[in-house]
Amino acid sequence: MPGTAKALTVCTVAALVVVTAYTVTLGGSGWLWFAWIVLVLITVGAVATKES
Repeated sequence: MPGTAKALTVCTVAALVVVTAYTVTLGGSGWLWFAWIVLVLITVGAVATKES
């Protein structure tokens, strides 16, 4: 996995931790989860593009 895709993957996992912690402490936010799903889709696209 190239450097850019690896960095994006690390950011996605870190964002999951942050969004989960926010949800546990302050309650759920649909917009945060929506933004995280968009980030996951971008990450999957970057990884798929770099591997082909």
